[in-house]
Amino acid sequence: FDAVIVETGGFGVFNDTEKLALLRRLSEARGLIILTDSDGAGFQIRGYLKGALDPDKVKHAYIPDIPGREKRKKTASRAGTLGVEGMRPEVLVEALRRAGATFEGEGHTGHGGGEIPAAELYALGLTGRPGSSELRLALLKKLGLPEKLKGAALREVLGALYTPGELAAAVRDLIALQ
Repeated sequence: FDAVIVETGGFGVFNDTEKLALLRRLSEARGLIILTDSDGAGFQIRGYLKGALDPDKVKHAYIPDIPGREKRKKTASRAGTLGVEGMRPEVLVEALRRAGATFEGEGHTGHGGGEIPAAELYALGLTGRPGSSELRLALLKKLGLPEKLKGAALREVLGALYTPGELAAAVRDLIALQ
């Protein structure tokens, strides 16, 4: 990628005022895509940055939960899934495309339709009903999204990646397979 890549340094970003200032400056000048591991720590870091940066200047890319151990590590992570560094390049490119990243010579590829309303998720059986947790997890797996996505983050990610019709079709397909 011909892009500025800034590592957060894990939880160190919480106390690094210089790095946060840099991220703010980059987001204002060019926009920013946040890409973290899909484990609990990654979601904590993402949540912190969501609150610290202008949401109009930030896009969020999510990697899927892929079981495994990264080659550079002796043991698997606590979650047992690969982090950003363990992803194949094509998985990272797809995550960035789904977030709405533009690539040289291409136009915008993400939907950018905004957050899916909570009532829509309920109507699709993804929340608030018997079996909705299992259906939601199956949908996230099918769509290649992390299982930890819940609440507002789930609505935001689904809205950025899929139209309501596409989401409804994916749920119908899942139900038909069960």
